[in-house]
Amino acid sequence: MSRILAVDTTGEHASLALIENGSIVEEAALRSADGFAHVLFGEIGNLLARHGLNIRAIDLFAAASGPGSFTGVRVGLAAVKGLAEAAGRKVVAISNLQALAWFGSKPLRAVALDARRGEIFGAVYNAALEPVWDEAVLPLEEWLAALPPGEMEFIATGVSLPYPTKHAPRSLAGAIGMIAAAHPDRARDPAEIDANYVRRSDAELLWKDPAP
Repeated sequence: MSRILAVDTTGEHASLALIENGSIVEEAALRSADGFAHVLFGEIGNLLARHGLNIRAIDLFAAASGPGSFTGVRVGLAAVKGLAEAAGRKVVAISNLQALAWFGSKPLRAVALDARRGEIFGAVYNAALEPVWDEAVLPLEEWLAALPPGEMEFIATGVSLPYPTKHAPRSLAGAIGMIAAAHPDRARDPAEIDANYVRRSDAELLWKDPAP
């Protein structure tokens, strides 16, 4: 039996999922007004306990790598990397935008997430969930104008688009776990996993060269 624990804490709506043999056994939405660092391990323990499992029963870990909240991305990745290290397992890092594309059904899928500041995180994936237009952060109008030609299915969460749109659920851990189950070749040692911020942090954006 192959079991995957998937975690997404990249936004305001976090989630966990348990995948067994390519099926979602349970997906649990998390709510916390002041972040997820202090509740995440307890919620993971509760999820596993509901199914009579412990952390060593997990064969592979999966985490949303971003884009999203800088703190949220780090919290989920750090937790999964730590658990995987302790259990002697590997980790698959999955883009939130690729997880959105998982909910589509058309050959080309344009996906968008709210990036705030009047911008969106956007990308285009094919039916195999391979990127055909790189992930970017842009004002919505600029992103729409820059999309490659062709008929597309629009998939979004937290964004209103001027086209018929499939609104994906805010809980993405199930999709993240299912993508990881389909791509075990992407599993890496925990130390090799990194975040996918797409946009630089506020500190980087505001940093200026010191005067000579």
